[in-house]
Amino acid sequence: MSLPGVGSLRGQVRVPGDKSISHRALLFGGIAEGTTRIDGLLPAEDPLSTADCLRAMGVGVSAIRAGETVEVQGVGLDGLLEPGDVLDCGNSGTTMRLMLGLLAGRAGRHFVLTGDDSLRGRPMRRVGAPLAEMGALIHGRLDGNFAPLAVQGRQLHGRTIHTPVASAQVKSAILLAALTATGETTVIEPAQSRDHSERMLRAFGADLEVGGTNSTEITIRPGSNLRGQDVVVPGDISSAAFWLVAGAITPGAELKIENVGLNPSRTGILEVLEQMGARISVLNSRDVAGEPVGDLHVAHGPLQAFDIGGELIPRLVDEIPVLAVAACYATGVSRVRDAGELRVKETDRLAVMARQLGAMGAQIEEFEDGMVIVGGQKLKGAELDSETDHRVAMSLAVASLVAVGDSKLHRPEAAAVSYPSFWNDLARLRN
Repeated sequence: MSLPGVGSLRGQVRVPGDKSISHRALLFGGIAEGTTRIDGLLPAEDPLSTADCLRAMGVGVSAIRAGETVEVQGVGLDGLLEPGDVLDCGNSGTTMRLMLGLLAGRAGRHFVLTGDDSLRGRPMRRVGAPLAEMGALIHGRLDGNFAPLAVQGRQLHGRTIHTPVASAQVKSAILLAALTATGETTVIEPAQSRDHSERMLRAFGADLEVGGTNSTEITIRPGSNLRGQDVVVPGDISSAAFWLVAGAITPGAELKIENVGLNPSRTGILEVLEQMGARISVLNSRDVAGEPVGDLHVAHGPLQAFDIGGELIPRLVDEIPVLAVAACYATGVSRVRDAGELRVKETDRLAVMARQLGAMGAQIEEFEDGMVIVGGQKLKGAELDSETDHRVAMSLAVASLVAVGDSKLHRPEAAAVSYPSFWNDLARLRN
């Protein structure tokens, strides 16, 4: 794909539904009693993988099309059927990790989970280990760390589990397993990760409490049946992040991004961009189905370097690739610390972004859990590769907007994992 350099952006855009919330609405609807109706569900490859896995276990999920309500006919907490074939999670780590929690407690039933080449190379022991503390039996390559994974459903037992990393996927898998365990389960994180599961499980009727410093302790008690709900999925702030950075770094740009989810556990990107001096404002703040929502306005202006790490990282880990692009155009040296999690995403995003932006002339040094980016560099058009990572593909598209000369991007179709209409929106907003 050819990406022309030195462009500008103006107009309004509505990003697709939040991927994290879309997965959870499907999963929780699948094990609830009655019908769950979902408006705004993201019709992208990852949620489609979750829907396909649920269908294979007897859950009724209507066709998923942009702009249409999706109906999920739940089978109840213990109604999932043993599938007749391997469950294919595609490229979706969320699908596989949350499925492990969902299936580990299905006593007497056997499941096998696999995925594409990328997913089969991503670590799953981070979920399997805490589930094993509850009695789960999960086998896979390299001591259960890599798919294909075989799950022998068993009766699980409630525990207090300290997770070594702040991960919404790990936490959510444990909470799903706890729904049918004996006794209560408490998950304690080192820092708060995104809390969509807690919010939605309570809305579906789970007996769940959140406490501890900075909401890092979640306790769930089994015994409550989940009931089908009407869910409205807000726009994904991780998708909005590409337009926020594009608007902030592109001369003459002015954009309005409508209907964006502003859950406090996800708004680290806004905090960092505001620290950088980006001209961003929140308009029309409101609450939709328990999630804060608003419209975002961004315009071009000078930026200062950032230094991020610690408890902030779980709240913006998916946005670090595009923040690396913003850092190239900031005054000063930007630093990312405590982000080793990026090495086990769809790709090793620290290495990939250093490699791809380096091809454009950026001065980036990666280290074990982060990177240093020297700002004030003029990027030049180059031959680029998404390396099959959706967030890399879109981050490089943003970088190309302000590069001197045209770029060529290989494997742009990766963007469809989370934002199927990204390239159409980019073409419409360019002027």
